[in-house]
Amino acid sequence: MDAKAVLQRYFDAFNAGDKAGMLAELSDDVAHHVNEGQVRVGKELFSAFCDHMDRCYRECLTDIVIFGSADGTRAAAEFTVNGEYLSTDEGLPEAAGQKYVLPAGSFMTLKDGKICRVTTYYNLADWIRQVSA
Repeated sequence: MDAKAVLQRYFDAFNAGDKAGMLAELSDDVAHHVNEGQVRVGKELFSAFCDHMDRCYRECLTDIVIFGSADGTRAAAEFTVNGEYLSTDEGLPEAAGQKYVLPAGSFMTLKDGKICRVTTYYNLADWIRQVSA
């Protein structure tokens, strides 16, 4: 199994705004480790997270570099998040269409050709600084 190809399809779907395409790359019991949040288990919760993100943010990932283990069970990507803050997210600064650019990374575990763990990291303090400026 080519873990890098799975991640490429996942990130291509993300950039296309294709939630169904992203979900197609996930296992039914995917564990989504949200930056600064709780672990959410299952495609339904992942889908709800995507809906929330789509309401509050418009993002495109650039400079994506994907890494994968030889056995196909682990992969990671480093990228730049180019975003716009569309609607105020609870507990965060007020949204007014602010633009932001953040380095970020995602780490994934794969089983049977599907992503079963997604962990994404970025610097929340940097994002807050950018949207509060």
